[in-house]
Amino acid sequence: MIRQRFVILDRDGTIIRECHYLSDVDAVELVPAAVPGLRMLREMDLGIVVVTNQSGLGRGHFDHDRLGCIHERMTELLVEEGVHLDRIYFCPHIPKDYCSCRKPEIGMIERAARELHFDPAKSFVIGDKPCDIELGRRVGATTLLVLTGHGKEYAEDPTVGADYVVDDLHAAAQAIRARLTQDALGARLKMSKWRTQTIALAAEAENDAAARPAYEPILIPDN
Repeated sequence: MIRQRFVILDRDGTIIRECHYLSDVDAVELVPAAVPGLRMLREMDLGIVVVTNQSGLGRGHFDHDRLGCIHERMTELLVEEGVHLDRIYFCPHIPKDYCSCRKPEIGMIERAARELHFDPAKSFVIGDKPCDIELGRRVGATTLLVLTGHGKEYAEDPTVGADYVVDDLHAAAQAIRARLTQDALGARLKMSKWRTQTIALAAEAENDAAARPAYEPILIPDN
């Protein structure tokens, strides 16, 4: 069975506007290019998961209920535009907790992969910070740094090492579409080459069989 491929998205600065320790529901605002980008990803039949570090919980800036309201509002705004998210995962810990889920640790992706049954290495990770890119690299995914949010601060940093640097989520979706098209073409060319080789080998075997005599003479030595 062919498993659906997924896109793993950062939240702040990628889907919604960056806001330090966002806790006000009324401040939830979609990045302008987010909707067309997400729509395009859905048109490619890609799953969409959000993974977000929310240390504001651990620092006491807001509680789980408030975070739930933030995510509910973001989801409402997307649904109004015809976009559905498969799942939202968040890490509530601060860096000193040394947890296994705070990006770039891979705990959230591992959980998503278990629950949604996809291969992280065949996924695409999109975000505006080095931790998003490192997260993708750790699981072998294709990584895209968007220049919205904090992305412009890291665009020229060679240590970030994103596979793609793009303007926004819409541009990221376009890059993914081009990559999938290229991969599909490569797969077709590989299959065509395999078929050509198979036909050639079959023809060679048939020619060899035709060149051999129908029977081998038996030589009886003279006494």
